[in-house]
Amino acid sequence: MDGVSARTVTILGATGSVGQSTLDLIERNANRFDVLALTARRDVQGLAAAARRVGARRAVIADPSLHNALKDALSGSGVETAAGDEAIVEAAALGADWTMAAIVGCAGLRPVMAALRQGRTVALANKEALVSAGDVMTRAASESGATLLPVDSEHNAVFQCFDRARPGSVRRVVLTASGGPFRSRTLEEMRAVTPAEAVAHPNWSMGAKISVDSATLMNKGLELIEAFHLFPLPAEAFDVVVHPQSVIHSLVEYVDGSFLAQLGAPDMRIPIAHTLAWPERMETPCQRLDLVAVARLDFEEPDLVRFPALALAREVLREKGAKPAILNAANEIAVASFLDSRLPFLDIATIARQVLEGYAPPAPASLDDVIEIDAEARRRAVELVGEYRL
Repeated sequence: MDGVSARTVTILGATGSVGQSTLDLIERNANRFDVLALTARRDVQGLAAAARRVGARRAVIADPSLHNALKDALSGSGVETAAGDEAIVEAAALGADWTMAAIVGCAGLRPVMAALRQGRTVALANKEALVSAGDVMTRAASESGATLLPVDSEHNAVFQCFDRARPGSVRRVVLTASGGPFRSRTLEEMRAVTPAEAVAHPNWSMGAKISVDSATLMNKGLELIEAFHLFPLPAEAFDVVVHPQSVIHSLVEYVDGSFLAQLGAPDMRIPIAHTLAWPERMETPCQRLDLVAVARLDFEEPDLVRFPALALAREVLREKGAKPAILNAANEIAVASFLDSRLPFLDIATIARQVLEGYAPPAPASLDDVIEIDAEARRRAVELVGEYRL
């Protein structure tokens, strides 16, 4: 960015962890950004406070019953308000130069599609967009000329190291995984894992759902599927290695034997800043990496017996079609059930596998198809969870 004119931005999911990190960077560089819209699901006070701080033109709450509360919270601010799912989609379609897509779950699919159709830049922190609807989303981006930038630390690391002009020179993409809080626990010990233990990630500050996904390594499996849609390589060219320090965020191996890796402190503001300023760079307040203090970097193969979710995701990536959408939906229900203490930790992957084995619709051709598959997979997962007796 040259600083001559402010870049217009919209943040979908402004009150979540990624949204808040994005707002932090924007507030530190207020003269470089003009906020068109901020959205949230139910956090009225968080949304209103953020809209006031950054001078957003519009604030949108997904729950229509909270619209009056939002209007009251923004009274006298000059910020326009709206509510409901359609209003979220409209905010995504405002044509911002840069849109942060950070709405968790399939609730983010239609807003992401609306943003992509504007032909601008979409920074993608919503996994479901590419996991559940990868072909549909990438086709929309291609048709509109939109630029899709990955925000996940792993995919952003690959993006920084991948030779997009010569993809044939790349042999393999290796995503790193911290291994989560149960990396060293036995299967027997993992049977008694509680939700509180599962959300206590050793390196990253994340929401409950993604923390549980990290604990099961499902997160890494979903990232393999996402990477397949971001980088033009065959499915078998994507791999995972456990790296407990979370210093190397991912690696790209070239045909000549060279590896390029992106390193940094485990702070989501680093990959967010990369996408926010892209194709340039911007300062961040993040802690600088001290390699001497880190002292060592460890790596190990993921254990697919103790972490069957990763093996399941690899199978799904090979099969493609509707399978990724089914996996994602079933996993969301299973994780929510575990967090509500209605499902044992080790059975999260079991529920996902059972839904995959019992449901085989054709590959989705449109976003409506994806949403229909997602809904049916969730219904089946809910039924299966209901059969559990803890």
